[in-house]
Amino acid sequence: MPFFRKKPVTIEAIFWNGENLPQVMQFLGKEIGGYMTEDCAIPIKTLEGTMTAQVGDWIIRGVKGELYPCKPDIFEATYERVGEKI
Repeated sequence: MPFFRKKPVTIEAIFWNGENLPQVMQFLGKEIGGYMTEDCAIPIKTLEGTMTAQVGDWIIRGVKGELYPCKPDIFEATYERVGEKI
């Protein structure tokens, strides 16, 4: 059986800490999927439908501009910081 390795890609991401709503809203733009819930979950329009980012999740913009939430343990295992947007 063949093995495959994920190609290296650079993505943009923001950490939702529950206190940076203006920055998260700017990052999401028009892809907000509705209103924030009582537990501070943010609905996000993804390719698979609306998903929610909980406080403590990363929100990722993929290589084609797609958005999706990512749990912190998966994010840390998959991505490493390469710089800042100027």
